[in-house]
Amino acid sequence: MDANIFDFMPALLPVALSPGASFTLVMNSALAGGNKGLFRTLAGTALGIYTHAVFIGLGITAVLISSPAIFAVLNVVGTAYLLWLGATFIRSGITVNRGGFTNTKHFVTLKEAWLANVLNPKAILFYLTVVSQFAGVRGGVGNYLTLASVHVAVMSIWLFSISQTLMFSVKKTNPLMLKKYVNIVGGMMLIVFSLHSLFH
Repeated sequence: MDANIFDFMPALLPVALSPGASFTLVMNSALAGGNKGLFRTLAGTALGIYTHAVFIGLGITAVLISSPAIFAVLNVVGTAYLLWLGATFIRSGITVNRGGFTNTKHFVTLKEAWLANVLNPKAILFYLTVVSQFAGVRGGVGNYLTLASVHVAVMSIWLFSISQTLMFSVKKTNPLMLKKYVNIVGGMMLIVFSLHSLFH
C-alpha cells in the first residue's frame, strides 16, 4: 500500500465538509427517521464512495470519462435523479404545512443515497482527478479503497455531528415546522446542486 493518506487530507476536507447533495440527504434523513434514517443514508453514501473507488481502481471511470457521450448521459441522469429527490422533499415540506406530514414524509432509502452519490458527476470527477493523485504510482483498487475509507470516516464523523446537533434542536422548536422548512430548503438545495453540476 502506497496511498498517501496524509497529503490526501487537505484535498479531501474542503470536499467532505462542504454542503452538497449528501449533506442535504443526511440532514433530511436525520429529521425524518432519527438515527435510523441517519445511519441508513450514511451507509448508502459510503457505499457510493466505495463504488467510485472500485470503478476508478479497475479503470472503469477512465473509460466512461473518455467518452463525452457516455459522460453526458451520466450527467443528465444524475441531474434528473437529484431533481426528482429535490422535488420529493419540497412536496413533503409543503404537505407538512397542510397537516398531512405523517402520511407523506419521504424516507431516504439506502439505494437512493447510493444512487445520489454514484450518479453525481462531481463525485466521479473528484475520484478521477483528485483522489488519483494520492493513490500511489501504481494505483490499484486497494489503494483507492484505503483513500475511500478515509473519505467515509471524515464524512461520517462530520455529518453525524451536524445531524445530532440538528436533531437536538428539534427538541427546542416545533418539530413539524422545522421539518417543513428543512424539507423545502433541502429540496431546493438538491435542485440547485443538480443544476449547477449540469451546467458547470
